[in-house]
Amino acid sequence: MAMLKIKKGDMVRVIAGKDKNKEGRVLSVDAKKNRIVVEGVNMITKHQKPSAANQQGGIVNREAPIDISNVMYLHNGKPTRVGFKVEGDKKVRVAKATGETIN
Repeated sequence: MAMLKIKKGDMVRVIAGKDKNKEGRVLSVDAKKNRIVVEGVNMITKHQKPSAANQQGGIVNREAPIDISNVMYLHNGKPTRVGFKVEGDKKVRVAKATGETIN
């Protein structure tokens, strides 16, 4: 499977959809479906039954997944495309706008 350019914990900006221009941290990545969950973006209302974890149940607001193509990586506060470069024997992510490596 191809290596994804966005990882859990990255700061991203939404570039398409109802939450365009919102920024947030990536909470999870689904590589098989090419979808990510971003903190505070694409909020949905979910009706939950009472359970051991949530004894009260009720209506809960939470983030829903969005397509990975609808976000851009934020490098030093500015959106940039991400590429790959081989340094020594390691493959690292590179910000296309500045050419700097991403941790």
